[in-house]
Amino acid sequence: MRKTIAIIALTVFIFCSCDSDTRERNPYLLETQFSYELNLNLPLYNSLNTPGNAVYVGTEGVGIKGIIVINTGGGFYAWEASCPNHAPNDCSTMTIKGGTNCKCSCEDYEYNLFNGQMLNRPDTEDRTYDLLFYQTQVSGSTVRVYNN
Repeated sequence: MRKTIAIIALTVFIFCSCDSDTRERNPYLLETQFSYELNLNLPLYNSLNTPGNAVYVGTEGVGIKGIIVINTGGGFYAWEASCPNHAPNDCSTMTIKGGTNCKCSCEDYEYNLFNGQMLNRPDTEDRTYDLLFYQTQVSGSTVRVYNN
């Protein structure tokens, strides 16, 4: 009898301790699979050799509305260029502001490129989202950005 109770208790403990990821997925931005390489020796991406600089890549098939890549000084971060707080449209492609932030012209939402967080979060009960992050991998003077 004790053994049965111990087995039941152990089973309940295991099921209760399993990871249940309850993060809410952004309903505005669909997952897109891509892989894109930035050669830091090319003039187009050369500014990424300096920490604190960011570039916009608007190549078709790279992200939803393109990507924004920043050199953080400790590596590279890449973010979706479409504003995460509404469906992609004509005004939702964000622009780099001041080198370390980006701004959506639809509502003037502003985001930090070092951590992806919204800087001017509205004081409402509506759910808001931070930037959508993409993976990066550095090999020599090439930065690969991908989501697959």
